[in-house]
Amino acid sequence: MNPPALGATAALRPLVVSGGAVVAGLAAVLGFAPLDWFAAPIVSMAWLLWAWDRAAGRRAAARLGFLWGLGFFGGGVSWVYVSLHEFGAMSPWLAGLATFIFCAFLALFPALVGFLHAGCRLKAVPRALVFTPAAWALSEWVRGWLFTGFPWLALGYSQVPDSPLRALAPVLGVYGVSWAVVASSALVRSAAAARARSARAACLVGLAVLWLAAGAAIRIPWTHPAGAPLTISLLQGDMGEDVKWNPDHVASTLSTYARLVDASRSRLIVLPETALPLFYTDLPRGYLAALARHARALHGDILAGIPERVPDGNTQDYYNSVFSLGSSPTQVYRKSHLVPFGEYIPLKSVFGWVIHHLLHIPMSDFSRGPRVQKPLAVAGQRVAVNICYEDAFGREIIRQLPAATMLVNVSNDAWFGDSAAPYQQLQISQMRALETGRYEVQATNTGVTAIVDPRGRVTAALPLFKVGALNGEVRGYAGRTPYVRFGDHAVAGLAAGVLALSLVGGRRRRPAR
Repeated sequence: MNPPALGATAALRPLVVSGGAVVAGLAAVLGFAPLDWFAAPIVSMAWLLWAWDRAAGRRAAARLGFLWGLGFFGGGVSWVYVSLHEFGAMSPWLAGLATFIFCAFLALFPALVGFLHAGCRLKAVPRALVFTPAAWALSEWVRGWLFTGFPWLALGYSQVPDSPLRALAPVLGVYGVSWAVVASSALVRSAAAARARSARAACLVGLAVLWLAAGAAIRIPWTHPAGAPLTISLLQGDMGEDVKWNPDHVASTLSTYARLVDASRSRLIVLPETALPLFYTDLPRGYLAALARHARALHGDILAGIPERVPDGNTQDYYNSVFSLGSSPTQVYRKSHLVPFGEYIPLKSVFGWVIHHLLHIPMSDFSRGPRVQKPLAVAGQRVAVNICYEDAFGREIIRQLPAATMLVNVSNDAWFGDSAAPYQQLQISQMRALETGRYEVQATNTGVTAIVDPRGRVTAALPLFKVGALNGEVRGYAGRTPYVRFGDHAVAGLAAGVLALSLVGGRRRRPAR
């Protein structure tokens, strides 16, 4: 058989590299829950850096970054389709199109980093080791707040719970860990490309120093226990989204949670997001009183997710709320960071037709709670509550710190079915525990309900789609990690400074005309 013509082989190369970019993006998803292969994103990014260095200009590098992003986000957040089609009643083709457009938008961020990487005039090694990791971290930070933000699948999450790089979380947060991931990839790529043994050895030594130093830093006690151990019960009712808001199933739901509460002997009992599917004022007379009596008998409190309706003049505001019941005075936390198109309609005059004609999502017109709220004083602790999606925003969680002694997340991940989303959310909770140096407990409707210690380790968990109570013991913690003190400002400012210095250095190296 005759070999292919050189022209045909050359024409195939861009297709092969483009396909490789998509595959590399998909491979990076293996680093996230539930697989947790933390080395996968590092290898994936090393390949992407190699491809960027060989791209024929900025546009080609941006295209490779975009294709990598399509594979990465397409594989990592494909559960968006489940919520749109299976539970939002959107047609399959329209749900698929909406999911693709969403992933394509997210893919613009690695495309931008590729464009900047190819345009940076620094030499290859400092560009890969200094410029690009900072650009990546800054791009993730922007993705975390632009258009209300979607920080899901920041590379730093992939290093929880086992990678030594997770030790950077209490200092620089998840974006600082992402920075270290890309820097590690750059060292791997530079070592593979180095021709001289000394250069290869220098890269490998740098990689070893980074990882060994991070491994040693994980032992730093940024926070310390405060108060006596606390018994806790996290309730999982396993109410499918197809029945949760069905009026015919309300009585069964209330009965299930009343039974689970009655069986608990813990001082703090936590029910999931909107666990009781009636407005607070519409619940049967005596139901909440009975729950409160049980908590008081245990000298404790209950935190229950209950939607809230509050009159506001001639209209009414609706809140996704968590109420406390029991020994302490009744308190309420109202969700502040709402999910676009899931809990509110952005630019309702423009997009209102989406809910009325394309999506059928109950409780999709919530109001925002206050931006800053105090921790709830319950069961002898000061609890920083956050609801579902809010847990992805570390900068918002720390608004209640250092006053709060522990974190509580209540969620309803039934929207995403049997997908990776519930496990990814648990991984996010592990990062929040690391960043703050506190226990975070997560009570969910269908799972994963879990207890996470201040080192980011899951100490106990319930399986998905099981009715039950997770009973355990936690501790309150006091103190302030560097991340609690400075938030994302530290890594964003540092990254911006590195980029500015790199651009100045690149201009000075520009050859004279």
